Amino acid sequence: MKNIKIVSLAACMAWMLSLMLFTSCSNDDNNGSEAYSGPPVIESVSPSGYNEDGSMKPLTPVTVGDPKNYYVIHGKGLLSTTKIYFNDYDTYFRPTFVTDTDIIVLIDENTPYANASNKLKVVTKSGTALFDFTVAPPVPTFSGFNFINCAEGDQVTIKGKYFLNPVVTLAKTATLPEVPVTVVSSTLEEIVIKVPANADKRYLAVTNISGTAVSKEAIGTALYDDKLYGMQWGGPWAGKGVDFEYDGDSYQGEKSWKWEFGQWDGGNWGFNVDMTPYKAIRMAVKGSKNGQVNFSVNGGPNYVIPVTTAWVYMEIPLNKLGDPTSVTMLTFQESNNDGGNTVLFDDIGFVLK
Repeated sequence: MKNIKIVSLAACMAWMLSLMLFTSCSNDDNNGSEAYSGPPVIESVSPSGYNEDGSMKPLTPVTVGDPKNYYVIHGKGLLSTTKIYFNDYDTYFRPTFVTDTDIIVLIDENTPYANASNKLKVVTKSGTALFDFTVAPPVPTFSGFNFINCAEGDQVTIKGKYFLNPVVTLAKTATLPEVPVTVVSSTLEEIVIKVPANADKRYLAVTNISGTAVSKEAIGTALYDDKLYGMQWGGPWAGKGVDFEYDGDSYQGEKSWKWEFGQWDGGNWGFNVDMTPYKAIRMAVKGSKNGQVNFSVNGGPNYVIPVTTAWVYMEIPLNKLGDPTSVTMLTFQESNNDGGNTVLFDDIGFVLK
């Protein structure tokens, strides 16, 4: 609970005070009638706290809640509450945030959301109340898809997290509408889709009940995504060479491009790519040790790629590479001056304007 923002606690205290005042006024209006003494009843659940603009959230009933947010459980017979469960997950609550008609509670971030009961349960000394309530998963994360250079009818695997009942589309652009994509199968971390027509140069989007994630890569923009595309000539100058099908590690897909550089070793690779649609070159890089690699396009200015022992994704603007209108040659050269390095490259391609 140490990570709860002070403003959230202040919001809860403000809500609690207003609820207590409301309850007190309501009791006064009862003209001496007896308090409710039956089993607990849940009538509604509403968000509690502040919006991003600083305004207080209205007590508008909802049936879906987000982890790490506060909610008001409204009903009657709640004062003797001993346990609260969301999807059968035992949820901490502050007894000082409980009245006979209202409870303010934080939905725990560890609350399960898949294959769950979709029930809120409040246990009191007088009984148990159940209420239909869905705990939403986090917004999806999109770590990649393979193959990036796919065609209509291909089956492609998307990887990420929180793919609960996912909806997949070709993402909307400034000039093109969103297009539905057929989901063949899905788990919480993988989705298999069938690529629709006219998908080239389109981004993929995955949506769950909480939000949408969009791919970093657009379809058809890869130079390397488990295999090298469009190479017309080239190779390393020296060293042990390269392995385009290294299956020991990858940033996306199943394989990466492994290059065992001797000190200052490098190589040139020839292509013929029109750069009119693009604004940057992307790649992911990882080394057996920290170091650096000089990178250039068409023999232009060097761009120093930092190499660490973890995968690092980067997008290199074309204006850092001499603003090439086409790619005819890519050059890589180990430049750490300490005996060479083994470097993995993956997800090499282009970023749309």
